Amino acid sequence: MKNKILLLAIIISSTFIMDSGAQQDAQFTQYMYNTISVNPAYAGSRDAISILGLHRSQWVGLDGAPKTQTLNIHSPIGESEKVGLGLSIINDKIGPTNETQFDIDFSYTINTSELGKLSFGIKGRAHLLDVAYSELNQYNEGDVLLQTDIENKFSPNVGVGMYYRQADKWYLGLSVPSLLDTKHFDKNSLSEAKERLHYYLIGGYVFDLNPDLKLKPAFLFKAVSGAPLQADLSANFLLREKFTLGVAYRWDAALSGLVGYQLTDALMLGFAYDKETTELGKTEFNSGSFEFFLRFEILSAPDKILSPRFF
Repeated sequence: MKNKILLLAIIISSTFIMDSGAQQDAQFTQYMYNTISVNPAYAGSRDAISILGLHRSQWVGLDGAPKTQTLNIHSPIGESEKVGLGLSIINDKIGPTNETQFDIDFSYTINTSELGKLSFGIKGRAHLLDVAYSELNQYNEGDVLLQTDIENKFSPNVGVGMYYRQADKWYLGLSVPSLLDTKHFDKNSLSEAKERLHYYLIGGYVFDLNPDLKLKPAFLFKAVSGAPLQADLSANFLLREKFTLGVAYRWDAALSGLVGYQLTDALMLGFAYDKETTELGKTEFNSGSFEFFLRFEILSAPDKILSPRFF
């Protein structure tokens, strides 16, 4: 019975891709550390060469469940450091589909006050899509929709974003990472998927509770045409600028725990665990979702002093 349920889940996910255009952006619980994945204006905002690697395993125990890896690097460039550049690679595998995207991000920052900075960004994206229909054909022989695999289907895209930060107190960003309503399949294919526009609003604040303790609430709202508004809310406590502990809630979807540790001034490690609050979370074969990240930062100028950055 268990295997039948798992197979059904894979087939449902594949049908969703073929019939309703479900090729959508990957989601991250620790979005507050991976802002560049949704907003190109964030590039260079950490005043250092920032390198981040992240792995996410969703719905562990369910065959064909999503697995995502991302690696990004970004930095300010030039003497004025008003220009930022970034590069991201994201791989997202769900059932028989495997997506890889390469992003190049460019940002330009203007000072709005002594403490305020407003950045504008543009993202160039190359998207590759593989769909192994042959993996499903063994369960539904003779289905014409499952006869031909899709291999390295390429589609370009472009995105924009704005990002405002007030020193190390608060930030707010608005972005559309993919502006083009892209069709991933050939016109003569019997199946077709579209990448719909995603609108992101991200923000956060840093409260100084006492000299050793800070509270960092954050939010991420995502709007996609044809889907309900997704809201991610989180609150992290930061102890002595080293140890982070918090909780997050994805509206009507999951409750999460987050922990992080600043191993050195340049190196940070983070972990998150999600437990589904939907009916899927009550099933015995779903052990929740896990997410790890490692961030390493290098000063963009040797004579700089590395100061704490809280977002």
